[in-house]
Amino acid sequence: MRTDLAVIGAGPAGLAASLAAAARGVRVALVDAAPEPGGQFHRQPAAGLRARRPEALHHQWRTWIRLRDGLAASSVRLLAEHHVWCVERTSDGLTVHALLGPDEEEPAEVHATAVLLATGGYETVLPFPGWTLPGVVTAGGAQAMLKGGLVVPGPTAVVAGTGPLLLPVATGLAAAGVQVAALVESAGPGRLPRHVRSLAGKFPEGAGYAARLLRHRVPFLARHTVVRAHGDDRLTGVTVAALDAHGRVRPGTERHLPCDTLAVGHGMLPHTDLAEGLGCRLDGLTVAVDGEQRTDVPGVWAAGEATGVGGAALALAEGHIAGRSIAARLRGTAPDPGQWAPAARARARMRRSAAALDAVYAPPARWTDRVTDDTVVCRCEEVTAGAVREALTLGAGDARTVKLLTRAGMGWCQGRMCGPAVAGLAGCGPTPSRRPFARPVPLGVLAEQHTEEGHS
Repeated sequence: MRTDLAVIGAGPAGLAASLAAAARGVRVALVDAAPEPGGQFHRQPAAGLRARRPEALHHQWRTWIRLRDGLAASSVRLLAEHHVWCVERTSDGLTVHALLGPDEEEPAEVHATAVLLATGGYETVLPFPGWTLPGVVTAGGAQAMLKGGLVVPGPTAVVAGTGPLLLPVATGLAAAGVQVAALVESAGPGRLPRHVRSLAGKFPEGAGYAARLLRHRVPFLARHTVVRAHGDDRLTGVTVAALDAHGRVRPGTERHLPCDTLAVGHGMLPHTDLAEGLGCRLDGLTVAVDGEQRTDVPGVWAAGEATGVGGAALALAEGHIAGRSIAARLRGTAPDPGQWAPAARARARMRRSAAALDAVYAPPARWTDRVTDDTVVCRCEEVTAGAVREALTLGAGDARTVKLLTRAGMGWCQGRMCGPAVAGLAGCGPTPSRRPFARPVPLGVLAEQHTEEGHS
C-alpha cells in the first residue's frame, strides 16, 4: 500500500503522532506488531478474557481512552500484526518491509513519503548466578503477563533490580493477589536529594506507589541486590544482600527469601535497529533528533523511547510534535514551533526528569564482581562469564571482539539480551549493534524480494 506517512509503533509516541498528523490532512498508516494498539505501556487484555476492570491494571487510563477513541474516530489506517524488519530509502520515498501475523512468514510492504520511528525500548537485565532458572522473568515481562493475559507468574514473588519500573510491577502484582516478599532496589535514597528540582513532578506518583506498597505490606529493601537465585528445576528462592556506597556486597547482610517468581530489571534501552539500518545518526545509544523530532535522514522522524527512555508522557509530547512537524513538511511549509509550544515545554521538563532518573537508578558499579565464571551470560549460545573473561585474557578489549572469540551475541536475540552484560564484563559501555535487520527474516522472503528487484 501507499501512504503519506508510515508510523512504526502504536505506543504513546506513535499514537500521538498519528492523530496529530491525520488531524491535519495527512494519510497515515500506523504499523505495529501487536494485535491491538497501545504498545507496552497501554497493553490491553484480549477481548475474549472479558476483563471486568481493565483500568485497575493501568496507569494513566484516561489518557489511553482518549487515544483509543481518537484513533477510532480518525482516518488513520491501523496495520496490526505487522512485524517490521527493515525500512529502506527508495527513489520515490521510503519502503517499510514487514512480516505478517504470528508466524511472521508472509511479507508486506508500505510505501510512504515520510516515516516516523516510534519503536520504543526494551529491558536491560544483568546476569547473576541462577538467573536462567524457570521462574525468573523480566520485570516488564511480569507486567505484560498481568496486563495482557490477566495472569500472574506465581503466587510468591520478589521484584528486584533498579529503576522506576519496579514500583508499578510490585504494586500491580500485589494488587492481583501475589504475595510480594520484597521489592529489592539497588539504588539508595541518598541519590534523590541531588535531583529534587528535576524530579519534583515525579514525587506525587512515587508517593502513590509507596502508599500502595505499605497497604499491601511489601517490604522495601533499598541499596540491596539479588546475589543468587536458588533452585534445581525451577526457582525456589533468592539470596539478597545490602550494598555499600561502592556497590560491593556488605559481608554478613545476606538473607534468603523463599519465592517461586523473581521479576528483575535494570532499566531500559532504546530500540534503534530500524534507525541504524536507515543510517540515522545516533547520540550515544539513542536516535539523534532536532527540535522537530527529525533525524538527519530526509523524510525520517523519531519519537518516544527510541530517542531517549523517559516514559509515556514524554513519548506523547514528542509524538505530538513530530506529527505536527510532518504534516507541515509534507505540505511544503515550514512548521511554526509556536503551535506546539506547550508540548515542547513538557518535553524539556520531562527530559530533565528522565536524565535525573538515569542518574538515580544507575545499576550498581560492581555488579560484575558477583557474576561467577559458570554463570551463563549469552543464553542463546550458552556462553558463560568465564568464557568472556578468558577472551579478555586473549586480548579482547571490546564487546565486538568478545563476540568473535566466544559467539556471545550471535544467537537468536542478536545480543539484545546479553549485549549490556558482555559489555560490562569487558569493561566497556554498551554500543549500538548495527544489525542489518530489526528481526529474523525467512530466507524465502529475502530471496523473493531479490527476484522482484532483478525483474524490475
